[in-house]
Amino acid sequence: MALEGVHHITAITADAPRNVDFYARLLGLRLVKKTVNFDAPDVYHLYFGDERGTPGSILTFFEFPGAAVGTAGGGMVHTIQWRVGSAESLDFWERRLGDERVETERARDALTFADFEGLRHELVADDAGDAPLRAQAPDIPAEHALLGFHGVRVYSARPEASRNLLETLGFRDGGAGGAWTLRGDERQAALRYEPPPDSRGRTSAGTVHHIAWSAADDAELELLRGRAIEAGARPTGIIDRQYFHSVYFREPSGVLFELASRDIGFDYDEPLESLGHDLKLPPQYESHRAQLEQVLTPLVNPREVTPA
Repeated sequence: MALEGVHHITAITADAPRNVDFYARLLGLRLVKKTVNFDAPDVYHLYFGDERGTPGSILTFFEFPGAAVGTAGGGMVHTIQWRVGSAESLDFWERRLGDERVETERARDALTFADFEGLRHELVADDAGDAPLRAQAPDIPAEHALLGFHGVRVYSARPEASRNLLETLGFRDGGAGGAWTLRGDERQAALRYEPPPDSRGRTSAGTVHHIAWSAADDAELELLRGRAIEAGARPTGIIDRQYFHSVYFREPSGVLFELASRDIGFDYDEPLESLGHDLKLPPQYESHRAQLEQVLTPLVNPREVTPA
C-alpha cells in the first residue's frame, strides 16, 4: 500500500476570470469543476486538470476577490512542477508563454515561469514512465501538452524535522539534500525542500494553500492517518469533500498536507463530457443557489467560446 504521488494542489487567486483564462486557455488545462469553497460558499473553488479530472493532474484554486498578492516563505510550497514530454515541448512553451509576455527562465531540462499573481511553475522534461495526464486543448499539440504533476519545491528552514513523518508515509530519501520521492504502483512525485528566503511568507493570492497526496479510499486514509499520528502529526478525521474524502495535517516544516482519496471522482455529479460547465454546489448549499449565483463572479470558459 503506497500513496500514488500527488492527488491535487490547491492555491489561491484574487481574480477567477483571469485565473480561468490563464490555466484553461494559455496552459490548456480543462476546467473540470466549478464549485464553491466548502467552508466559505460565497467564493469559488475551481478545479483544472486533464480531460477526465484524474488525480495527479488537478490544480485547484480558492477565489478570494480583492485579496492581496501573497509571498511564499518558510513552510510553503513555492513552485509547482509539471511534466512535459521532451525538450521540444519546453521550446513550444517558451514560445507560447513569450507570445503572451509571460517571462520564462530556461534551464537544460526545465522551464520556469509565474502566473499573473506570481504563482511559480516549472515544466520538467522528464520521462517518469507514468501514464500521461493531458488535456485536449485545441491549439496545443498533444505531444506538447502538460502531462500531470512532477512534484513540488518547498521552502523549509528545518527539512530534517520532516524526515520521520515522510518516511512513515512512504516517501523515500532522494539522496540529494532535501530531495524526496513518493512512488506508488502507477504514479510518482518529487518533493524537494530548499532554504527559505529571509522575508516571511504570507498565504494569499498567488500562493499554494496545500498539497494533497493520493490515497485509494477510506480504508487507506484511516491507515495512513494512524501512521501520521504515530509520527507525531495531528491529523483531522476523514472529511467528505464530495469528489474525494480528505485528511489534513501540517508536516513539521509547516506545509499543509492533505491525503485525498481517488475512489469517487469529478463525474460524481455531472457527466464526463460536460465537466466544468455548470456550477455544482454541495448539497448543504443547494437551497442557496440563487443567492450564490448572484454573488459569484461570472466566468467564461475558453473552451465554450465560439470563434468569431
